Amino acid sequence: MAQLIFSLDLNIVFVALPEIGAELGFPNQTQQWVVGAYAVFAGGFLLLGGRAADLFGRRRMFVAALAVYAASSLAGGLATGPGLIIAARMVQGIGGAMLLPSTLSLINTLFEEGPRRNRALAVWGGAGASGLTVGALLGGILTEFFGWPAVFYVNVPLAGLVAVAALVVIPRDAAAQRGRRFDVPGALTVTGGATLLVYALVQGAEVGWGATDVVVAAALAVVLLVAFAFIEVRSADPLMPPRLLRNRSLVVGVSATFVYMGTFGALPYFLTILFQQVHGFSALQTGLGFLLPALAIAAGTQLGERAATRFGTRATLVAGGVIGVVGTAILAVGFQDGAGYLVAVPGLLVSGVGQGITWTAMWIAAGSGVAAGEQGVASGMASTTLNLGNAIGIAALTAVAYSGHSAETAVLAGGGRLAVLLAAVGMVLGVLLAFALPRKEIR
Repeated sequence: MAQLIFSLDLNIVFVALPEIGAELGFPNQTQQWVVGAYAVFAGGFLLLGGRAADLFGRRRMFVAALAVYAASSLAGGLATGPGLIIAARMVQGIGGAMLLPSTLSLINTLFEEGPRRNRALAVWGGAGASGLTVGALLGGILTEFFGWPAVFYVNVPLAGLVAVAALVVIPRDAAAQRGRRFDVPGALTVTGGATLLVYALVQGAEVGWGATDVVVAAALAVVLLVAFAFIEVRSADPLMPPRLLRNRSLVVGVSATFVYMGTFGALPYFLTILFQQVHGFSALQTGLGFLLPALAIAAGTQLGERAATRFGTRATLVAGGVIGVVGTAILAVGFQDGAGYLVAVPGLLVSGVGQGITWTAMWIAAGSGVAAGEQGVASGMASTTLNLGNAIGIAALTAVAYSGHSAETAVLAGGGRLAVLLAAVGMVLGVLLAFALPRKEIR
């Protein structure tokens, strides 16, 4: 449920953006920061959130993150101006960065590696992967019938319910290990560096890569991340132990999450443009348009679990990627000017199944062979590349697809088709990465 809440919020606001901009008086250039503020702060704090779960307790961080999420969502719904809603989204992003690694590390420590963990990750993954598209569906319904504040208010009772349930269902945290300390210099440098990097990616796509603030943010990000690397090598108790990079499954899983969100994860953005600006769908119709791919993704996550348990993570990751490449290439046909929704359905279904299979397999890989005391930071590593991949993928594909800045439907459809085809090409990289996984695995 917590993972569903997190994933819903990645896309639930997209459909409501026109209404938010109109009511709160956003200038067109800053409206996208309702989405961008969340992405920047979630991406910057994920590794910190993962390590905090290891050191301070996973259940404790899980409940605290839900409380932050609920409070910031309430503030977002009550916002009366652009500054207030962007500030609420910043805090919501920090809550999300605390929440995602704790959910994943809880599963990876409560379930032993093998079939039981694979099954648990399939349930978790089904909520996460389908949440990316269900968010657009729910956003459309809530905006249509209750107005844009409802896309924020819906998180409040959901997060509160899950927090209470966690106190009843999830075992208490074990006593903290003596001698372990929090790597403050590492936390400050990686959080600052990652936040500035995501800011540069999001802002660069909006205002241009040569803008002063984009260049300065990118340069500072590089300096801070290099400093982080030096600190971790010399630290007695590093935030991200360098030895984790010797775990081949973890490295492949982390890399796969980056490719996944830069390709599969970018599709809802271009589909939203197709539905609303090309086909002229209302918010509700746009949301309903995402129902079929959501069901396909949910089915794919369950297939991914069965395949990983029977055939191994490597074969499953390859199969999911190949299905995704084929389905996404078929989906490009639906972006032809004048093509109706039904033309896109075959691609949506096949691509969705591949997306679900890949999602489950890549998280299984990311958690394999990692000690229980480091599952949080491993989850934070994978979650960070997930967020960076999405920011880079959307920025790069948007820059190529809509370089002409024309709002004509034919241009928007053609640009979307190009972006989807490029995403399919990028998925091939994910397939190749899978071959780096070990052949023999614990199943």
